[in-house]
Amino acid sequence: MALYPVSASSSSTLLILLCFFTSSLLLCNAFQHHHHPRVARHNYRDALTKSILFFEGQRSGRLPSNQRMTWRRDSGLSDGAAMHVDLVGGYYDAGDNVKFGFPMAFTTTMLSWSVIEFGGLMKGELQHAKEAIRWATDYLLKATVHPDTIYVQVGEANQDHACWERPEDMDTPRSVFKIDRNTPGSDVAAETAAALAAASVVFRRSDPTYSKLLVRRAIRVFQFADRYRGAYSNGLRKYVCPFYCSYSGYQDELLWGAAWLHKATRNPTFLSYIQVNGQTLGADDSDNTFGWDNKHVGARILLSKAFLLQRVQSLHDYKGHADNFICSLIPGTPFSQAQYTPGGLLFKMSDSNMQYVTSTSFLLVTYAKYLTSAHKVVNCGGTIITPKRLRVIAKKQVDYLLGDNPLKMSYMVGYGPRYPQRIHHRGSSLPSIAKHPAKIQCSAGFNIMHSQSPNPNILVGAVVGGPDQHDRFPDQRSDFEQSEPSTYTNAPLVGALTYLAHSFGQL
Repeated sequence: MALYPVSASSSSTLLILLCFFTSSLLLCNAFQHHHHPRVARHNYRDALTKSILFFEGQRSGRLPSNQRMTWRRDSGLSDGAAMHVDLVGGYYDAGDNVKFGFPMAFTTTMLSWSVIEFGGLMKGELQHAKEAIRWATDYLLKATVHPDTIYVQVGEANQDHACWERPEDMDTPRSVFKIDRNTPGSDVAAETAAALAAASVVFRRSDPTYSKLLVRRAIRVFQFADRYRGAYSNGLRKYVCPFYCSYSGYQDELLWGAAWLHKATRNPTFLSYIQVNGQTLGADDSDNTFGWDNKHVGARILLSKAFLLQRVQSLHDYKGHADNFICSLIPGTPFSQAQYTPGGLLFKMSDSNMQYVTSTSFLLVTYAKYLTSAHKVVNCGGTIITPKRLRVIAKKQVDYLLGDNPLKMSYMVGYGPRYPQRIHHRGSSLPSIAKHPAKIQCSAGFNIMHSQSPNPNILVGAVVGGPDQHDRFPDQRSDFEQSEPSTYTNAPLVGALTYLAHSFGQL
């Protein structure tokens, strides 16, 4: 949906003409005050195109004829066979060859949310974004085909990590791990429900049959998540930890899943569920980290929309909870908690910090959109924070990512003149099948992994973990904390880049 009834450029032109012909001081001031700078330092549209293209480099399964990342080939074609279920497809989460269902579902939810909020502005990229979502949802439908069961992982992570090989050469065990009534996993189940529900909104008009299938499955999966409660990393600890352990518990996912089902179905049952269970599920917890593990902040922002725009009065408190998150980000306010590097980057943790930069930037532009529509602001202990201020903060974070930083380096591969050359990614770092058709054995790839040579295959659009708290980035393949890309880092960036590209007249 568009943010403005007329395009920024046409409204600006109108103001310029009226200002010129009437010499009205009021109109001229209005132009100066509201006019977006039309020249951006960055090509957000180019970055948007690349941020979506990245997902093609992460595909598992049989690749389609329109595959653009051509150095990749088919892989994981027998996935699921160990359990007599078809689990071919989906995404590798990062630089290895395991399919982890928890981050894959979160990635799908965030890609879908990006399209729900900003898809109307995406122009030619909308179709590619939808294809990226569908690649995931087709897989999630396979993973949830049996009632009260979800196949949540394909691949034995420790054995996979003992090899450095292309996904096309995989010979490590493709073990399948599942949750069910006896081994519950409310976190991954409710996140999967959120992903299916959010995607159902994306496809509601373009493919209503598929959309209905997604929402029906989402409801069934959520009921399973809620009825059989427990964290999936309890029963599957030795397989999913420390990779994607559920550190924040499963309460945040139940609230998040219910919020998405409320949005997708408009069924009062889910609103009632949120009203009854919100407090016990941690709606007002003060955690301010949003990512694949903790969904509280995202749920607050999403539910605040229902209050701000649909006037659902019973969700009034979520506006306050969302405001608390915003205030935690603003330096100088009484509630400020966020840390920033000397160069200005939001810094949450040393391992894959950029995922929090992209998710926070998305929430900032999205909440700014809701506040603008409702003519509201955020009050941080007497300091008034406008939607414009939120957009400025988000833009600064995205600009840092794209090259406005002390190293003058883009942290998106393939964007700008200088970007990471040695990312921690097996397929990107080893010669492609086209260049080297012979199999590369499990341990043979480590020579290349530890070398200083640049990756031969450019994983265009990949956003790496990013610099440390002092803005340093060594660009070493072995440094997975800083040099590994991930699907859940890129997914929210798609929405933020769409907004910025649109605001600067690039879309």
